[in-house]
Amino acid sequence: MQKLKLHGFNNLTKSLSFCIYDICYAKSAADRDGYIAYIDKEYNANRLTEILTKTCSIIGANILNVARQDYEPQGASVTILVSEEPIDPSDVDTTEHPGPLPNSVVVHLDKSHICVHTYPESHPEGGLCTFRADIEVSTCGVISPLKALNYLIHQLESDIVTIDYRVRGFTRDVNGVKHYIDHSINSIQNFMSQDMKGLYKMMDVNVYQENIFHTKMLLKEFDLKHYLFNANPEELSAQERKEITDLLYKEMQEIYYGRNLPAV
Repeated sequence: MQKLKLHGFNNLTKSLSFCIYDICYAKSAADRDGYIAYIDKEYNANRLTEILTKTCSIIGANILNVARQDYEPQGASVTILVSEEPIDPSDVDTTEHPGPLPNSVVVHLDKSHICVHTYPESHPEGGLCTFRADIEVSTCGVISPLKALNYLIHQLESDIVTIDYRVRGFTRDVNGVKHYIDHSINSIQNFMSQDMKGLYKMMDVNVYQENIFHTKMLLKEFDLKHYLFNANPEELSAQERKEITDLLYKEMQEIYYGRNLPAV
């Protein structure tokens, strides 16, 4: 799409939001508590601030102020106030494209914002633990949230990802004509690296006339050792490995498709 010559400020709002899930199996109550403690340490306020600071740099936003807080027994919040673009506008890449590869957070931009909320939880009996991070990057003007897509997915432990992207409002060109989107897109996958697309099974549900795009992602490869907390597959019997694998697979399929499967 040819670059638009706008009349004044770009009034389009571009919102990128997604849930990122990490699935784990922890056999005992102590191990489940240990997993929650690990997540709380791994995604504390300082680490989340680092991730969001890099995100702001990727999308071309200046950080003005940072406030952060860790909570008991778990969780964290971060608020960052940033200006819409760096001091020198010529440093800003205004095109939509994949960004670099690599608890609660709210990041405020001037007329824009970034929010991240985390939800660690565990099943009291089944041994399943799930860490979910909700992320929203909503921008207007020259800042594009799509450039942070690859980076954020790689910074979090992403077994399953559901992504929504929507462009709202309109902006006018110099001739007064309204434009409801200012870049070409037919799928969020357009803005993912080839490496990432190779790692995940993907499914799209798009409403093109409303500029609404939705993509689901499920990690293709399954290696049990990556899903066991404080345990190794070699320590388990063949029957235990099969039962845990079936349990994890069912959990991941249910989250990916958004519905419960019948008990086996």
